[in-house]
Amino acid sequence: MIHTTNNKVEILGEIISDFEFSHSVHSEDFYTFEVRVKRLSGAYDDIKATISQHLLLNNAFGMGDTVSILGQYRSYNNYSNIGNKLLLTVFVKDIYVVDATNGVMSANVIYLNGFICKAPVFRTTPFGREITDTLLAVNRTYNKSDYIPCIAWGRNAKFISTLGVGTNIILWGRIQSREYEKKISETESITKVAYEVSVNKLEVVAFNADDKCV
Repeated sequence: MIHTTNNKVEILGEIISDFEFSHSVHSEDFYTFEVRVKRLSGAYDDIKATISQHLLLNNAFGMGDTVSILGQYRSYNNYSNIGNKLLLTVFVKDIYVVDATNGVMSANVIYLNGFICKAPVFRTTPFGREITDTLLAVNRTYNKSDYIPCIAWGRNAKFISTLGVGTNIILWGRIQSREYEKKISETESITKVAYEVSVNKLEVVAFNADDKCV
């Protein structure tokens, strides 16, 4: 991937939902949909995406089509009280249909350059896997930022757990979705879906204690 931005996503997978209206900005309508991307293990990630009406009008694709998407991973606050507090979506910059009969492989690659804005949390699973969760603030135009949950494993987990809030890092990884059970009472639980970036590689750019993260 050419690093012309601090936030770049490339995914290739199957559209598994209809296009639903999301919102309008300056008379431009945006729609959401989901793309299913297979992993090498045979499992898959269902990734939410947002697309402009202009790209929809200029292309002919729909549910069941295999598409290649270039874009950015963005976050929005969810004020509906339904689902997760932070909505994560691939903002589509370019999209085109791929002929799946040619045995095209799936793609799921993300590059981010941002600042750690929440203290990393290191933990060990019951199976002995080392994991660190953190939140990365990635600057956007017009003084906005996207807040991207990230999860690192093994050596990367140990390394990122030593970094403080305000550290500027770049990372490469993939977008993943995973189901988990959330307990809502002593006898009830609900199944929810978490979206995050699984880190494959990371590097420290600089540490600046004056960087402000919310």
